[in-house]
Amino acid sequence: MTRKVRVFHLLQTAHAALFRAADNRTRSMAGLTTAQFAVLFVLDKDDGMPISEIAKRLSMGKSGLTGLVDRMVALDLVTREASTEDRRVNRVRLLPKGIELLQKGKQETRHFNEALLAPFNEAERATIQQFLDHVTRNAEAIIAAPEGEE
Repeated sequence: MTRKVRVFHLLQTAHAALFRAADNRTRSMAGLTTAQFAVLFVLDKDDGMPISEIAKRLSMGKSGLTGLVDRMVALDLVTREASTEDRRVNRVRLLPKGIELLQKGKQETRHFNEALLAPFNEAERATIQQFLDHVTRNAEAIIAAPEGEE
């Protein structure tokens, strides 16, 4: 008889524990939350992105992200500019202080990734990546599956 693994519960518990610990670490290291670092990481890939696109990429609500960006503006990490194409659209751009903290965030993230994967060999790491990619790509279908088809 195979043991039932409560994957959904384990993912939720692991996510909560991991991000609580990461949030504590990033707050003590740089005074920023992991959500604020996530915004910096997104802007590092595409500076000047509209708030709506940042929200989409981070799976956040636009209103919640607007407040987060407001706090980041107050900390001189980013600036908000009206788009030249559409003045209703606000674009968010990195400022030098944000770029500096982003570099620290990249070092921290490398540390997090190395620590997460340290106990696993290459084959296990590939399986972990395959599993997480599967969850990301198929989340809607997984959750929508009728009972008994998991």
